[in-house]
Amino acid sequence: MRSMQDQLNGVARLTHSGLIRAQGEDATKFLHGQLTNDFVLLGQNQARLAAFCNAKGRVQASFIGFKRSNNDILLVCSHDILANTLKRLSMFILRAKVKLTDASDEFALYGLAGSALKSATSNIADYPENTWAKSDFDEISVINLYPADGVPRALLVAPAAHPAPAGDTLTQAQWDWSEVRSGIVTATQPIFEAFVPQMLNYESVGGVNFKKGCYPGQEVVARSQFRGTLKRRAYLAHSEVPLQAGDEVFLPADEGQPCGTVAQAAPAPAGGFDALVSMQISAFEAGGARLRTVDGPVLTLASAPYPLLADV
Repeated sequence: MRSMQDQLNGVARLTHSGLIRAQGEDATKFLHGQLTNDFVLLGQNQARLAAFCNAKGRVQASFIGFKRSNNDILLVCSHDILANTLKRLSMFILRAKVKLTDASDEFALYGLAGSALKSATSNIADYPENTWAKSDFDEISVINLYPADGVPRALLVAPAAHPAPAGDTLTQAQWDWSEVRSGIVTATQPIFEAFVPQMLNYESVGGVNFKKGCYPGQEVVARSQFRGTLKRRAYLAHSEVPLQAGDEVFLPADEGQPCGTVAQAAPAPAGGFDALVSMQISAFEAGGARLRTVDGPVLTLASAPYPLLADV
């Protein structure tokens, strides 16, 4: 798999992402009770990776959430699941004093990488470099993301009418590739309810808080973690042929039983396709994984680009 060190510097307009807005005096409490991460203790200088699960602990949606104020929270998610996710979340409001809306048209989303990120944050005193840190200036929020092959990246959220940040243009495809190489899976429709959060390494990248209160699927997620039943993880993969989220992965010895699923994929600028594959740990260790069938194209696999939280 090829590094992007000299290929990822610029600004990408993120057209595949949208925003759900939670407003009201119960916004924080409501989201805290629905998502895998802690929103009660979320500070103004932080963001949260979080999943929204069904009762069986399967991920229906994932978010990068942050506060504009104590009663105003934005959730960035994949646009293809936004409408249904908004509908599902709204079913749980009941008497909570919170209003959920699709705010995608109110804000513009940009991905910043390399020199463009440095330029956009050069005037921010003591700009924090840690992942999921948030900085605000001129109605703009900048959230540090996981790097991709060592290249620093961030999400910039601005009012829709605000000028785009300065920098060379990155295409959506280039940004999608950086997302894969960062190792952080974004839930999309093809993998709806396919994984519990740990199958996407969410507990290792700040996406699950095991000390917070209940949320849909919490018992399953906690049991998977604390009873030593984690058998699947997310890994980097490269293919010389096209692949996409939802494609199954096999081992020749599996007799037709898939050992994994492609969670996210993007064309690699130097050729082929890079992907994040959630698969059995034993299959990763065995090697020789094939795409779609037991005799399909060979996948080149590598560990996630960050340490995994040890099973408890």
